[in-house]
Amino acid sequence: MAMTARSKRQFQEAVLKIMDRKHHWAWPHFSSNALTKAQLKIHFQQEYAVYVRDFPVFLARIHGQNPPAEARRMLAENIYEEDTGGLSLGRSHPDLFLRMMEGMGYQRKAFERIDLLPAGQAYRKWLDRVSVSRDWVVGAAALTIFVEGSINDRQEISNPSKPKSKAEIEEVIKKHPLVQHHGVSPDCLDLVRAHQMVEAGHRQDAHAMVLNYAVTATQRQNVLTCLNTSLRVWLRYRDAVARACGLKET
Repeated sequence: MAMTARSKRQFQEAVLKIMDRKHHWAWPHFSSNALTKAQLKIHFQQEYAVYVRDFPVFLARIHGQNPPAEARRMLAENIYEEDTGGLSLGRSHPDLFLRMMEGMGYQRKAFERIDLLPAGQAYRKWLDRVSVSRDWVVGAAALTIFVEGSINDRQEISNPSKPKSKAEIEEVIKKHPLVQHHGVSPDCLDLVRAHQMVEAGHRQDAHAMVLNYAVTATQRQNVLTCLNTSLRVWLRYRDAVARACGLKET
């Protein structure tokens, strides 16, 4: 049975309320000059091993469950860009991440074998588990709404970003914390360029996919439960990373 317009609005609001909470107390430290490159290395290594390296694999698992054609198309485009950069700069996003790490002065081999923090292991296990969920839309919610999304989703849904010009993208690069505070060459930030090139409408697509295909009350509840669990596990993971970097909540 199709959802009523009121039910859709209520479901979307419930999803956005969860995303409103995707914020961690330590984030200002990571986006400023408060941490050394040695401290940031811990953060980047954990991010890479937990989800950056294998994000296209997570998406492919969901695509492989054969969702409806329109959802497959959106997932396929996302996989294609993540794994090849075919919609932007022609290099996979994990590879562009490692190029950015080289700009920080880290060697690629430092990202080959990473010991995950226990909370990082828990978050990674959760992503592995949810990406093979019995109901593809639950996994899609976890990966495309929660992992790819942020506290800014509500603003993005109400006021979608427009495609940026090359000049506008370069202005974003100049203001990036790694350039501003850590002296990373703008040439190393093609990952940010790729995100800027393909982000317009991306959040709307993710939310619309889940909103349109989680049609039963059980599915909607499962999605919300999944997103709440994702938030809880993610917050514990970010707490652990902050502690590993020597930070304490004040």
